[in-house]
Amino acid sequence: MMDSFDPKAAPFALFQPAALRDALAANSVILVDVREREEFAAARIEGAENLPLSSFDPSALPAGEVVLLCAVGKRSRIAGNMCAAAGIPVYGHLEGGLNAWMREGLPVLRG
Repeated sequence: MMDSFDPKAAPFALFQPAALRDALAANSVILVDVREREEFAAARIEGAENLPLSSFDPSALPAGEVVLLCAVGKRSRIAGNMCAAAGIPVYGHLEGGLNAWMREGLPVLRG
């Protein structure tokens, strides 16, 4: 697994929570959450697919305009960089992760 993190080297778009909410409402993106299964089960954005970073395989991403997210943005950037290294395009990542989403008062599913 790639463990380096360069916040200035994102090979994809950085989404703010409101922009991601709008993209999801328009069905224009596919949301992939790279947090671990226990984290995903506790709180998640409706419609997100879970592909944990601990076993992340870029070739397992669904087809389409994928936006990655995690809790704060570090793991989703790592996953995005892994995709870039594998030549698999990723459309974007949620800047600030699920924490930023929740700070904006946007809905999450729990349990």
